[in-house]
Amino acid sequence: CSVMLFSCENDIKTINSITDIKNFPSQSAKNIEILYSDSAIVKLKIIAPEMARFSNTSEPYIEFNSGIEAIFYDKDKQVETRMTANYAIFYEAKEMWEAKEDVVVVSKKSGNINTELLIWDQKKEIFYSDKFVKITSDNEIIMGVGFEADQNFNNYTILKPRGPINLPN
Repeated sequence: CSVMLFSCENDIKTINSITDIKNFPSQSAKNIEILYSDSAIVKLKIIAPEMARFSNTSEPYIEFNSGIEAIFYDKDKQVETRMTANYAIFYEAKEMWEAKEDVVVVSKKSGNINTELLIWDQKKEIFYSDKFVKITSDNEIIMGVGFEADQNFNNYTILKPRGPINLPN
């Protein structure tokens, strides 16, 4: 009869990285709805199935792993724009949103915007992307790489347009 002895040894770096407080959210919630207002007027509503806030890092952020819907309102409290994405992250100190994976924006004025990455800089009040973008309006479909728009999607620029573009007469 022979006896075999086995020993398990855990690497301290592995244990520390797994148990590091920075790897765990300081807050988490399910089925959330957040309202942003200015002078008691609702400007934006965020709806998400899950949210996790990581405040124990050098750059605190809020993560929306299961998708997000953002609804932007005009001054008359009417829905002006809707944005959905399969993933989003908000960097609190920079006031910067990053929406990824099947980003769809439906704007009353600009039509439908599809891309894989859309960044919203709240301080500068602009949206932009360096990825492929497709804008579908009643009159045309415009495609290109790179995109910039004002916060209300009223005015936009495609940085490197591709495909046929209709010009006004």
